[in-house]
Amino acid sequence: RASDSYGANVILHGTALEAFELSSVLAKEHNLTFIHPFDDPTIVAGHATVGIEILDEVPEASTVVVPIGGGGLISGVSLAASLVRPGTTKVFGVEPEGACAMRKSLDEGTAVHLESVDTIADGLAAPMAGELNFEIIQRFVEDIVIVSDSEIQEAMAFLLARTKLLVEPAGAASVAALLAGKIHCGDGPVVALLSGGNVDLERLAELLPR
Repeated sequence: RASDSYGANVILHGTALEAFELSSVLAKEHNLTFIHPFDDPTIVAGHATVGIEILDEVPEASTVVVPIGGGGLISGVSLAASLVRPGTTKVFGVEPEGACAMRKSLDEGTAVHLESVDTIADGLAAPMAGELNFEIIQRFVEDIVIVSDSEIQEAMAFLLARTKLLVEPAGAASVAALLAGKIHCGDGPVVALLSGGNVDLERLAELLPR
């Protein structure tokens, strides 16, 4: 709705993978420039500014936890950490169990495509791991852990109750991993990226645990 109000031509089409395919077709048909949402060096470079800002604000951070969709955000953040705090700040990724393309990619040694995705964290429901992102993550990310939708819901409720922040499921995944004890943090401060607040208020009651 917001994008429509800004004048964008929004096309909703099938699954995430089908939407990717249609985007490529439309770009060729109408001579448009297709900007990949994560598997692109300039997108990764833009995300690296997030890592630089984190380490500027919290230079002693020992651990940074980042939600993963296709891998653009964590690619940039981990690259920045490797340059600003080499060998000191560890970066961990978090994926939902219903859309864990990057975890599977690391396990199989190659960037994979998923046949389907199923998670409340639609911002992390990319149907594939980016090729460039996979290469960067292999080198600079400490580990990728998996969280369940119920753990994400618990994290959303925790953030809303304790910090008064309304965070979308994708953004709450980083805190979900920490609350579930799935990441072994260092001795210094821990930074969890809350990468989105795009919550459908009509679904909020469904997303929060009873």
